[in-house]
Amino acid sequence: MKKLGFGCMRLPTIGGNDGTQERVDYEQFNAMIDKFMDAGFCYFDTAHGYIGGKSETAIRDCLVKRYPREAYILTDKLTADFFQREEDIRPFFEKQLEKTGVGYFDYYLLHALNTQNYQKFIDCHAFEEVKQLKAEGKIKHMGISFHDKPEVLEMILVGHPEIEVVQIQFNYADYDNPSIESYKVYQICEKYGKPVIVMEPVKGGGLIDLPDDAGKLLDELQGGSRAGYAIRYAASFEQIFMVLSGMSTLAQMEDNISFMKEFRPFTEEEYQAVEQVREILKKQDTIPCTACRYCVDGCPKNIPIPDLFACYNSKIQYQDWNSNVYYENNTMGKGKASDCIKCGKCEKICPQHLAVRDYLHEVAAVFE
Repeated sequence: MKKLGFGCMRLPTIGGNDGTQERVDYEQFNAMIDKFMDAGFCYFDTAHGYIGGKSETAIRDCLVKRYPREAYILTDKLTADFFQREEDIRPFFEKQLEKTGVGYFDYYLLHALNTQNYQKFIDCHAFEEVKQLKAEGKIKHMGISFHDKPEVLEMILVGHPEIEVVQIQFNYADYDNPSIESYKVYQICEKYGKPVIVMEPVKGGGLIDLPDDAGKLLDELQGGSRAGYAIRYAASFEQIFMVLSGMSTLAQMEDNISFMKEFRPFTEEEYQAVEQVREILKKQDTIPCTACRYCVDGCPKNIPIPDLFACYNSKIQYQDWNSNVYYENNTMGKGKASDCIKCGKCEKICPQHLAVRDYLHEVAAVFE
């Protein structure tokens, strides 16, 4: 199985700004799927909350209805927001099967586990429910996706040897980031022999829009795109069997295929260049937000937090005067950074464990 997976959290969308409801661009998604499959790739990843529930139905309409079931591998997830007790889990799972149009999932992950969520999964006997679904043939492999410290992952893996795969955030910028510790988390997976699925290998696009001096280091290698270096870096680690790319355009798909169809592991020269890039990025005064958007739905002031953080990063990192325009566009009819009432809901759900309230204060100081 080739190591590039299609992450379906950032699919191409149309509408939303013209008075119509935002929806997945089926024409472009169909073309992307066809190109992906024709190149020999077959792994697709979704979750019920992606694109407000539209990702699962787009998978059904554009993939499941157009290809035989044995032609692709599909992963879905059990997310804590969608169940409150043990009795809710099976009906939710059946709803996911219905929305995606399949009879089983190849991989089913207990989603976004951290210390807090893990306790809820335990209290609701979620591991037992998923094991039973596997015994019934509705799941081929069970696993977890994970957002916390390495010691928490080790505790979970010791307590649940039935976990077959672990999905983690892993990229060269977060390799030794003290709030994420990608490599240490990877080492725990290695220690317990768990195959690794990688999310955010390009850090939400942040490893494409690099500072000039960092980008120059990669460009001078003349070995492909910046996204290519980020994805190939992750795929070069032995325990990693799948790297998800959240492709949202056909051009991104074509670029990803160009360097992953005949995968070349990283060379020593490339490792050295990436280490230098990492050191440059550490010196940048930016907010390490990956734009997963988990914080947006629960915000009582309707603040588009990831969008405002992106404006801030652009302003600070690249001195981009357009960021002022984008700030005004993004806050039109929505909350501004200064509207934050410091309730803390965003920080409780943030996979990156960011001090969101403090950062919003900084954003307001820069733009308002």
